[in-house]
Amino acid sequence: MRLSGFADEAADGIEGQIRATRMLGWPCIEARSVDGVNIHDLPESGFEAVRRKLDEAEIRIDCFGSTIANWSKSVEEPFSGTLDTVERAIRRMKVLGVPFVRVMSYAVLLDGEGRALADQKKEERFRRLREICGRFLDAGITPVHENCLNFGGMSWEHSLEMLAAVPGLKLVFDTGNPGITPDFRKPFPYPNQDATECYARLREYIVHVHIKDGERDPDTGKERYFFPDEGKCDVAGIVKKLLRSGYDGDFSIEPHMAVVFHDANVSSSEQARFDNYLEYGRRFRKLLEGVRAMNADESGEKSGQEVSR
Repeated sequence: MRLSGFADEAADGIEGQIRATRMLGWPCIEARSVDGVNIHDLPESGFEAVRRKLDEAEIRIDCFGSTIANWSKSVEEPFSGTLDTVERAIRRMKVLGVPFVRVMSYAVLLDGEGRALADQKKEERFRRLREICGRFLDAGITPVHENCLNFGGMSWEHSLEMLAAVPGLKLVFDTGNPGITPDFRKPFPYPNQDATECYARLREYIVHVHIKDGERDPDTGKERYFFPDEGKCDVAGIVKKLLRSGYDGDFSIEPHMAVVFHDANVSSSEQARFDNYLEYGRRFRKLLEGVRAMNADESGEKSGQEVSR
């Protein structure tokens, strides 16, 4: 188990991302973008510069946050563009030795009022995902789907339907995304999903975890983000359940408090972003230590009770 994070929320440049990671004492970055460009889209010279700086700093990448089939991509777009990105990602992930790649299942199809269309073209989504995941799996890379605003994140039921249709696909569970994502199983205007319920339904497929805490106003769509466990997503409770279930994967912070990658209206000064990222990482580390201590205490009490009998 290691701690990491989307260090592009601390700094745009790779030097700043490495500096933030070192200041937290962490061995890994969850890579996404450098200077505003996703790593699979960097020019070759830019990618080589990033690789060299990571090697020099002895910082590894534990998961690659690709844009493949994400909330900004339509399932109605030509599939060839997706496959080109997959092939570039595979080549670069092999160079960097990355075990996981984050993918999604294309944007939710909505009408003009924000209602989900009855026909979400799910069979086409599943067909594409089988091809995407098959290519990654053949390359020895595990594809992990994020519970974000895309078909597989419309509810935990949509996630399970997708997993049943796409062999080899696993989950990266974001603790905060249910709090900012509509539950499309329910009547419009859709309420937010319940993080604890989603976790319980999806636990057996989770191999990587993003730490976030947030909530959405269902009437206005406005999102707010918080330090871990200061919102309504029960981050500490979910982490406690994960550890007690034997989870030994990584935890990766994605604060979204100073910068939001799907909302250009949310931004802060460079120093504020950097400081917020460090504070978020330190607070999560403290939360994790507290949860571990609590689990140890409860385990000890249980053992003591069993011995006393």
